[in-house]
Amino acid sequence: MPLFERDRYQRLDGGGGGAGPGRRPPSSFCSSATIVFFVALCLVAAWMMASSNNIAVNVSPENKSSEAKDLAQSDRDADAVSDTPQTTDATGAEGGGATQTSDEAGSAGDTSSKDDDKKDDGAAETADPATSNDASRSDVAETVDVTANSTGGVGTVAEGESAAKNQTSFSDENGKTEGGEVAKPEDPDKKVEQSAEQATADASNTTSTHAEKSTDDDTGGKADKNNGEEGSTSDADSAKETPTESEETGGGAAKNQTAFDDAKVNSDEAAGSDKAETTDDDTTSTTSSASKNATSGGQNQNVEAAETTAYASGNGTVTTPDTDTNSSANSTSEEETRPSSAGDGAEELLPSGGQAELLNETSPAANGAFPTQAAESSNEKKKHKNNKKSSSNNDEEVGSGEAASYRWKLCNTSTGADYIPCLDNEAAIRKLKTNKHYEHRERHCPTSSPSCLVPLPEGYRQPIPWPYSRDKIWYHNVPHAGLASYKGHQNWVKVSGEHLTFPGGGTQFKHGAAHYIELIGEALPEVAWGRRSRVVLDVGCGVASFGGFLFDRDALTMSFAPKDEHEAQVQFALERGIPAISAVMGTKRLPFPGNAFDAIHCARCRVPWHIEGGTLLLEANRLLRPGGLFVWSATPVYRKVPEDVQIWHAMAALTKSMCWEMMKRTSDTVDQTAMVIFKKPTSNDCYDARARPEPPMCEAADDQDAAWNVTLQPCMHRVPTDPSRRGSQWPAQWPDRLAATPYWLSADKVGVYGNPAPADFAADQEHWSKVVQNSYLHGLGIDWKNVRNVMDMRAVYGGFAAALRDMKVWVMNVVTIDSPDTLPIIYERGLFGMYHDWCESFSAYPRSYDLVHADHLFSMLKSRCNLLPVVVEVDRILRPEGKLIVHDDMATVEEVKSIARSLHWEVRMSVSKQGEGLLCVSKTMWRPTEVETLS
Repeated sequence: MPLFERDRYQRLDGGGGGAGPGRRPPSSFCSSATIVFFVALCLVAAWMMASSNNIAVNVSPENKSSEAKDLAQSDRDADAVSDTPQTTDATGAEGGGATQTSDEAGSAGDTSSKDDDKKDDGAAETADPATSNDASRSDVAETVDVTANSTGGVGTVAEGESAAKNQTSFSDENGKTEGGEVAKPEDPDKKVEQSAEQATADASNTTSTHAEKSTDDDTGGKADKNNGEEGSTSDADSAKETPTESEETGGGAAKNQTAFDDAKVNSDEAAGSDKAETTDDDTTSTTSSASKNATSGGQNQNVEAAETTAYASGNGTVTTPDTDTNSSANSTSEEETRPSSAGDGAEELLPSGGQAELLNETSPAANGAFPTQAAESSNEKKKHKNNKKSSSNNDEEVGSGEAASYRWKLCNTSTGADYIPCLDNEAAIRKLKTNKHYEHRERHCPTSSPSCLVPLPEGYRQPIPWPYSRDKIWYHNVPHAGLASYKGHQNWVKVSGEHLTFPGGGTQFKHGAAHYIELIGEALPEVAWGRRSRVVLDVGCGVASFGGFLFDRDALTMSFAPKDEHEAQVQFALERGIPAISAVMGTKRLPFPGNAFDAIHCARCRVPWHIEGGTLLLEANRLLRPGGLFVWSATPVYRKVPEDVQIWHAMAALTKSMCWEMMKRTSDTVDQTAMVIFKKPTSNDCYDARARPEPPMCEAADDQDAAWNVTLQPCMHRVPTDPSRRGSQWPAQWPDRLAATPYWLSADKVGVYGNPAPADFAADQEHWSKVVQNSYLHGLGIDWKNVRNVMDMRAVYGGFAAALRDMKVWVMNVVTIDSPDTLPIIYERGLFGMYHDWCESFSAYPRSYDLVHADHLFSMLKSRCNLLPVVVEVDRILRPEGKLIVHDDMATVEEVKSIARSLHWEVRMSVSKQGEGLLCVSKTMWRPTEVETLS
């Protein structure tokens, strides 16, 4: 019966929930019932021990009539006996392998029984309306196969029966049948009729349920928990009465939680927490279950839509929490499950079966196919490594398991809510000898990573979702009006009440980026936005309207600009939902591999391409794929003032010496501007035919993919000509290139997971497609309509981003410097990303991402840097109400969870299996009030 239908029938019950008005006191029948219970218990125990065959025990619901309250008292008396550990020899477990106490089973249930305003699920289903108010609870129909083996073997399911027989009526409401298949919704009226017909013998079989419980713990592995039961004493009982099955059935623990309290409906807080724990033993699984349930009479279909749903798989259970994201900072909604290791392989959150090899990554040092970025950037490796092992000043205060007591403080910086540690290191910037090459805009990370928290801007609110955010954002989220005043006439950004609006203009396209993009396509159809030109680099992006409107053509743009060169331009871009980072073309290479971008764009980007031997344009040449296009629209292209004419001649000579072909030079009568489009060569013929080797060719030992803290070199790399080398061919057109194995990924190369590289690539793609489709999109309680900016902190092949292809999101794929360098593969697929070391701060503004994904990252970082500052950095770049998904070993997951809780984050779900854990947490609006003291 759907939730709202249950509530409708509940409201027919006039009785209160628990002790109070509307309830009858226990009758004297309780003493007789106790005696009957003991006799029945002894008979059942003797019968089961004497039997040598599989025995099917059927438990059916009983009619809750006028004797229901008397039997509730009988249950209460029986609990006193149940508290004594019971040994079940029938299953062959040595030493009484299963022990269950009422405290273990009912700790959560006792809490929910205190609300006098709660209604009975089964009260309306009684045969006699006059006695409906007296019913303390309603048991659902259950059929459980309990087995005994005279030889001491593990219990098995009776032959011919389904492996997943522990089914309550709530499993239908969650869309699951007994076999784990999706069930069609049933007619609630028919279910009421069936319940009335079946409600005939519940009182007598209550004792059978308790007797059965003494054997369930040895055969456990699956427990369906009915959280719709209510009463002053029945919650603990219902948890005990839930039977379990043998682990050999492959079943997990399907949990159904409904927790809506009258006092909490308005805030949409989840009021319950379930836990089931399963050992890794192949033969015995002990399941301890406790649940809370409180249903408000005023619920409707909207509340039902937010109901908790359990997804069962062959290897265990994945439980999804309420999708509500408006919980208060001081209250968490958590679901924790430790699924069984048995089963025959349905898709699930944690890798299993054929995907287990994804956890067994080969050592980067032993993997010759993919060297690490740190190795490629060897000229910076020693200095970088020495700076990474410095720890936070607060390391002694916070460790594993102690983060909950940490005393958080706000960062004390001049940049306040816009603080980027590696770009706002004022002490390091003051020590610079020169700013001639924009050294002050480059990364200068502090020796110790910060462990303070960045404050929120006053009046901050949840960002406007995409695609509306492209046109307007909340002013108080990025309260900077200087750019609107300075660039207002060029239609960059305008202030409009409580919003900042973005007409889509730019310095070179005042009448809108859409018109400008179309003009480029008309001038050179070869550009083929979104097909041939999929991954674009926008240099000096402004507020990134160019990249924002290229989304309409299925082209993905990496936008970057220096921080504060134009006030908050990159922050505006990120708030709008457009990819962007704070970076500058100064003295070091940009953190991207060579031969990566299909096109590079510069609209009045103010980069002095022509000076110092064209060093900056040669960096663009390194990044541009052979055959890629360079679009330049700037005043030297069309203005005739002496300075512009001089720059144009210098650029024309430089591009010719670089063997770039001028494909098109055109003007725009609408914006009164012009542009020129160059093409990088696809062979070395022109290089070899040059009269003067200027700019020079790079040395053979110079790795064009080395980009982490590598100084710019005024040279060009030769074009790959071997058909088996990356860059010798243009990738397949988008979107075919997304799933296609790169042609240069040969089988003789070893992949990240130790298999031949093409097989590794395919396995990674299949794995993330299953995880995202079967779990992430529906199983984590995430409202994906509010997700736009996504970061994968450790992307490997980009499988996670590829699996989100049909979502209205973009993913920043990060390849860490100590991981195999797979970033070129990500670009080959038509995705993008960058190199980074997570022992340092990321080059993005605070509150940039809606979702951050970390797959086996944090455990790898712990050998090089303290974990606490890394989580603090995630807190900095994650938006309030944003989600962090962590997949790692259990020790690391628990450590991250502890720190997250100390940050007042909401633990949405925690799942574990065989030492692996998955955690989903949601950042809240909480910020500390104390500000750190500067030393």
